[in-house]
Amino acid sequence: MRNPFRHLGLKFVSLGIATMLWLNVSGEQVAERSLRVPLELRNIPERLEVVSDLPSTVDVRVRGASGALARLSAGDLVAVVDVATAKPGRRMFHLTPDEILSPFGVEVAYMTPPSLFIEFERASAKVVPVVPTVEGEPAKGFQIGKISASPATVEVVGPESRLQQLTEAVTEPVSVAGAAQTILESVTIGIVDPAVRLRVPLSGWVTVEITPTPLERALQTSVRVRSTASGHEARVQPTYVSVTVRGPRAVVSALHAESIEAFVDLAGLGPGQYNLPVRMEPAQQLNVIGIDPPVVRVTIR
Repeated sequence: MRNPFRHLGLKFVSLGIATMLWLNVSGEQVAERSLRVPLELRNIPERLEVVSDLPSTVDVRVRGASGALARLSAGDLVAVVDVATAKPGRRMFHLTPDEILSPFGVEVAYMTPPSLFIEFERASAKVVPVVPTVEGEPAKGFQIGKISASPATVEVVGPESRLQQLTEAVTEPVSVAGAAQTILESVTIGIVDPAVRLRVPLSGWVTVEITPTPLERALQTSVRVRSTASGHEARVQPTYVSVTVRGPRAVVSALHAESIEAFVDLAGLGPGQYNLPVRMEPAQQLNVIGIDPPVVRVTIR
């Protein structure tokens, strides 16, 4: 048969401890305290985006036993606003004590502000090109060539009005300082506008071609005549012009005056004096930067 007086001493000790705790709590004074607590939005409807600038915290006045309030920190409470009924446009939501998640024994007296105006906008998506960001200058004698990103495009989501203004996604900077060869670098892709985001956060690759800087060179060459009418003689003044060309170093370095041709076209012209432009035959891998003088005097007899 169970002995009702078994462990009687332990029971008296437990009763004493509970009594002391009750007396201690009941003897505490009720106090009030102000806290700044985080603000949280819940149940944002699908296809809607918050576009207004919201405070990250609200001021709350709490009431409770002084001991409990002394141990309270801002992280122990959260102001929750349920926006399940939101529609596009500027909407108002009240902040009430019932929307504050607080520890047991702590009562929320009031909060500031008592209501919030929140603007919502329809969400949308858009595909934009990825534009690499490049910093620095290559080594002397080299230049930046073609720049490309992989992936070349990304899908972004956000408020309709902000997406209409968005034209590109960017990468974190790729440095080409002192580079003498093509660079391939892994980068993070992002959006400058904080109201817009990638549908799927991702990284990619940026390729920056580094090529030798083209060489420029000026050469003296004679001016030839073309399409001279039969039986006529043409005289050109001056007989030599300076031609400046630009192209790959190896090609330009190997040039000599006879390898380029400057000429004037006399087609359809009879005896007389003419001021005619000097022309150049297109040369593979070379660009003609200038001809000096660009016009010569031609006498046909």
